[in-house]
Amino acid sequence: MAITASLVKELRERTGSGMMECKKALVETDGDIEAAAELMRKSGAAKADKKAGRVAADGAIKLMVSDDAKTAVILEINSETDFVAKDDNFQAFADQVLAVIAEQQPTSVDQLAGLQLESGQSVEEARQALIAKVGENIQVRRFQRVESDASIASYAHGARIGVLVDSSADADLARDIAMHIAAVNPQFVDQNAIPTEFVEKEKGILIAQAESSGKPAEIIEKMIQGRLDKFLAEVTLMGQPFVKDPDQKVSKLLANAGAEVNSFIRYEVGEGIEKKVEDFAAEVASQLNA
Repeated sequence: MAITASLVKELRERTGSGMMECKKALVETDGDIEAAAELMRKSGAAKADKKAGRVAADGAIKLMVSDDAKTAVILEINSETDFVAKDDNFQAFADQVLAVIAEQQPTSVDQLAGLQLESGQSVEEARQALIAKVGENIQVRRFQRVESDASIASYAHGARIGVLVDSSADADLARDIAMHIAAVNPQFVDQNAIPTEFVEKEKGILIAQAESSGKPAEIIEKMIQGRLDKFLAEVTLMGQPFVKDPDQKVSKLLANAGAEVNSFIRYEVGEGIEKKVEDFAAEVASQLNA
């Protein structure tokens, strides 16, 4: 059967693959477009498997808050490069996954992978297809869906940092608090939220540092407590100077407004992922051998 340009075009539109790949698949299947599409899905999955071992430490954070501000979703999807993270196909996939989380409320990434998108594909099938299309490892890394009896505000710093804040503050103040969290990165709401083991670990470090100073025990004790109090203030939202007005702590800002922060979530793209660094020659060689 003759492989026409229109047949190649139709297969390309269906699979999102390159023209030469489509033509090759059609030749191998004697122009049977259904068989060619299946063949390309199989080869695409093989390509995805090859790329699965590559580090995906770039990507995007996605946020969704319901109209009544009672529920929200935060999602991180990773790619290998910022270039792919900005690609329309990547962004469309991320938006679809975000919507599925909001609607179907999965409780884990594994459960999410099996859920169906509007396209009819599962999240995992769509992820594999995207890998084949963009040529990079794509990972749905983590997500959280939260509910509030008060109100949830969000703030996105581009696609790199996303924050959700559950609070009783009005919309403007809640957004300012979310912006502060994005910029300053507190680890806890207040000192009551800090685990005992976290405090003890830091105290042990401070004791070791102070004892090496050779100062008297009573002086060391005061030094340790002062430094510990300073450290705990720095890692809590309530203890930090407000980013838009450093002369005022966040706790004071909220107290003046008669508002409270119940909890917050902050995601930053790639945090905690060790990114492998290769020299250019090695990178080119790895691409040629892929």
